[in-house]
Parts: sequence; structure tokens; C-alpha cells
Amino acid sequence: MRRILLIFALVLVPLPALAEGWYEPPRGSDTRAALMDAIRPHAEWIFGPPIEFDVYELRVAGDVAFAGLTAQRPGGAPIDLLATPGYARGEVDTSGISIPQIIQVLYRLSGNTWVATHFRFGATDVWYSYGPICAEYRAVVGDVCE
Repeated sequence: MRRILLIFALVLVPLPALAEGWYEPPRGSDTRAALMDAIRPHAEWIFGPPIEFDVYELRVAGDVAFAGLTAQRPGGAPIDLLATPGYARGEVDTSGISIPQIIQVLYRLSGNTWVATHFRFGATDVWYSYGPICAEYRAVVGDVCE
């Protein structure tokens, strides 16, 4: 029975995650929903509601987390950047250098609430590899830290 449970765990959790000490909360989990809800108001400020996220990376270790997301409209519809509140305020770059809908987020658990503490929209670099950020979030971004 233990052998079956171990094999089951290894199939569900990617080996790099085990080596790094983080895990990916499964779809439909309370943790995953709380992480998306923590960044949603920031994304809606830029893109306008409603927003959903295509998650391409999600890591949680203890009281820190990292997410790589693409903002989209419900059902996967693309966001018309020229029709967003962020564009109207001059906060959305449409030059093609960056893709504003791509979002990286670092989170911290505060009590029972996940808080989006650091985030970038359309970043063209790995901004979270910065020394002081790595010192706090190494558990979830250690593979990019110097």
C-alpha cells in the first residue's frame, strides 16, 4: 500500500518540485483560487473586469508562492488592450515590446490570506531574480536566483 501511495505521489508532483520543495496547487483547490483572487483586483485595474487567468506556472512553498499567468477574458477570449482602463490611463504599452497580459506574481501568506506582494505586467526580464527578492522567495524562485 505504501509503495502505491509513493508512486501516486510521484506521478502527481513533478520531480523538480520535489527537489525544490514547492508544489503546484491543483485546479479547483482553495489555495489556487485564493492566489488567483489575490492578483485579480490588480489585473482588473489594468484590463478591466472580468478577468480569468491561464496559469502557466504556479509554485507554493510554506508561506510564499510564485505564479506565471496570462490574463484573459472568461472562456479564454483575448483582451482588447486598446479598450482597457490601463490603456486609457497610459499604463499599457502596446508597442509590441512586451505582452502586458503576461503577469508574474510573488505572494506571501498573511494569516489565512494570500497577498500579491510583488508583481509585474508584461515584464521582459526575470525581475524576481533580484537578490533581496531571492532572499525572501528562494523556495519558489530559487532556480533563477544567482
